[in-house]
Amino acid sequence: MKLQTHIPLEPSKNQFGYDDALLLLGSCFAENIWKKLDFYKFHSITNPFGIIFNPIAIERLIEDAILDKTYKEEDVFEYQGIWKSFVAHSELNALSRLEIVIKLQEAQQLLRNYLKKSSHLFITLGSAWVYKHIKTNMIVANCHKVPQKEFSKELLSVGDVLQSLSKICRLVSTFNPAINITFTVSPVRHIKDGIVENSLSKSHLIAAVHQLVNGNNIQYFPSYEILMDELRDYRFYKSDMLHPSDQAVDYVWERFVEVYAFAKAKEILKKVTSIQNRLNHKPFNPESAAHKDFIERMQEDMRLLQEEYPLINF
Repeated sequence: MKLQTHIPLEPSKNQFGYDDALLLLGSCFAENIWKKLDFYKFHSITNPFGIIFNPIAIERLIEDAILDKTYKEEDVFEYQGIWKSFVAHSELNALSRLEIVIKLQEAQQLLRNYLKKSSHLFITLGSAWVYKHIKTNMIVANCHKVPQKEFSKELLSVGDVLQSLSKICRLVSTFNPAINITFTVSPVRHIKDGIVENSLSKSHLIAAVHQLVNGNNIQYFPSYEILMDELRDYRFYKSDMLHPSDQAVDYVWERFVEVYAFAKAKEILKKVTSIQNRLNHKPFNPESAAHKDFIERMQEDMRLLQEEYPLINF
């Protein structure tokens, strides 16, 4: 008896291992996958500017990083005693103008460095709904709780999204010809936009990505479809019924590794898992001979692994 729709996935022609650098940008689902990469000690970073949902904001950050933009005082603003920027998430907010400008500059340098050295770029798109700051005519990455009357809300067309994603690919591929680009659409529901409106938004993102992927050396990973079709049940969501549960993230991660990780990387991943589990072990008697022997054997395993893969850092 078949009780589940299964999405067939083929191993990518451009897989990664523990010698590669990985860059993840986009919505909170990119953060979920990065936490897995970080736990298993892959060389990776995510969202130097914080979580970004719409393609226009991602495009701007990538272009500014490649052009090595210098952030200035006009790129930030003060609201309710806190300094913010419309190009970044609230996690970069600061208590002074100078502090946030420094944060923006540091985030940009980190993004620029990883765009240059990464073997893989994974971009998770969250929404085609955007908010345009009326005064500056700028599509923002985050509204920062500024009054809604200062923004107009717009839905990017499939053509708008396609144009933005195409520009991202041109910029990144010119800057780093060796990089492999993969797009995915976040399965997180943006209910604040409305249920029907969320579906419309996701459809625009998916349609644009597939127009871009067809005939180009760009890949699509179906995280949205895995959750909607393979895990078609509310038990795979958190209590808000919007975000994937830990179990769902684990499942998508397994499918992600199935597609993108080299066979050798999967072997190393098992060794890393063993070490991580031992690091999290809480001994009954830390001073016992047995525990000291346990620590010595673990440290030796760590040493051997790091000797073979210097980028692994426990």
